[in-house]
Amino acid sequence: MKLSGCVFCEMSVSAYVIENNYFYGLFDKYPVTEGHLLIIPKRHAETLFELTEDERKALFEIMEDGKALLEKKFNPAGFNFGVNQGLAAGQTIPHLHLHIIPRYVGDMEDPEGGVRGVIPEKQKYRHKM
Repeated sequence: MKLSGCVFCEMSVSAYVIENNYFYGLFDKYPVTEGHLLIIPKRHAETLFELTEDERKALFEIMEDGKALLEKKFNPAGFNFGVNQGLAAGQTIPHLHLHIIPRYVGDMEDPEGGVRGVIPEKQKYRHKM
């Protein structure tokens, strides 16, 4: 089911760079890095937890397809994968979308801590292995 007025439900098929039966992928309009890709369910769902079992399987399949596309087209050195779920987490469009952010050597001075950087003072921490 699509929701009238939802930017992702009304997205043009011509914008898709990858798709499967349940999801499509397109390049982010405001990319964090070159190749920043969004994976979006075709059915309106606001959260990961609204996905069916078949949709969850298809999500991982299209994530693999997206990663392969980005490796071929942009040759990144790594990736961050993320979902902003809820206003407190920074979700600005109430339709689930997963970010695949290609990472490149030198794209930031010290990337240690990765996604912990959503709260900048928590990104750097002393860890023991």
